[in-house]
Amino acid sequence: MPANKNALIRYKTIDNCLRNRYRTWTLDDLVDACSEALYDMEGIRKGVSVRTVQGDIQIMRSDKLGYNAPIEVYDHKYYRYSDKDYSIMDMPLSQNDYDVMQEAVDMLRELEDFEQFSEMSDVIGRLQDKLAISRNNRKPIIHFDSVSKLKGLNLLNPLYNYIAKKQTIRIKYQSFNSSKPQDFIVCPHLLKEYRNRWFVYGTKIRNKSLYNFPLDRILSVEPVDVPYRDNPDFDSEHFFDNVIGVSKNVNSASRMIKFWANAEQSKYIKTKPVHQSQILLTENEKDGSCIFQIEVVVNFEMYSTFMSYGAGVKVLSPKFAREYMRDKLREAACLYDNNDDDMDTKEGESL
Repeated sequence: MPANKNALIRYKTIDNCLRNRYRTWTLDDLVDACSEALYDMEGIRKGVSVRTVQGDIQIMRSDKLGYNAPIEVYDHKYYRYSDKDYSIMDMPLSQNDYDVMQEAVDMLRELEDFEQFSEMSDVIGRLQDKLAISRNNRKPIIHFDSVSKLKGLNLLNPLYNYIAKKQTIRIKYQSFNSSKPQDFIVCPHLLKEYRNRWFVYGTKIRNKSLYNFPLDRILSVEPVDVPYRDNPDFDSEHFFDNVIGVSKNVNSASRMIKFWANAEQSKYIKTKPVHQSQILLTENEKDGSCIFQIEVVVNFEMYSTFMSYGAGVKVLSPKFAREYMRDKLREAACLYDNNDDDMDTKEGESL
């Protein structure tokens, strides 16, 4: 029995509710939760009927979708799972599910050779490995960096839908430096991932300026009845062409950055460029060191990238960037120069 997207959203919502055993769930509570989920994810305002949710519960209890969910009613009013560890999300793939997903992966693999789909290769590899794990019950062959408990990941789908539908939103946001959260009315434009952290870019209604909000600092998101406005200065396709990371203002200008790398680091930097604009200027035949050049916006992520190479890389120009690197590395060196006699050295030696 095929299930459409809205039905799957309802099943997942009911599942999330019944797994939460810290509160009681009446039928009306489940109806409200499903209505809110469909509004957040699909923009559906008409809500869900009691009869629809009753039908969803019956389907989840049955074998029609392979759930056989142990949903019980207690006190003649409340719903819960009789097995507190049960979740429909833990169900193994059926052969039909596997065949459908494998067909989709095969279709995506056919598109890999097209330039506009070249960046899908890692996604396809991830899907292929997950399918093989599910079918053969084997250990992973491919491992991708991920942070499974990263805060804010639950906002990805609602934000995606708000962007797609050009819906103005209210973001309740609390930065690391603030003692209390703030509300911002924002026209969202783009979701971006950098080093396993997600950001949403949007234009604030108040000052028409572009901002990025890390999702792990967003407390809540909700739609508001304010006309959506595009930002003519934000081209999501090319905005990050001259950026390492995520930090950039609309009017930020690129700078030519020259840097030296020793022989060991040069081997890595040649095969994995610091930025797509990277070019090799000179190579020392005697010691194997190289001088490279990139053209990027100077930001925190650029400095952080260079610092990750330690003594293997030295920024040569511009002067302000070289001096910034020198000062920060001196500060870091001072942390190790100080003799902290009261520290437990034995504990450190055991690591």
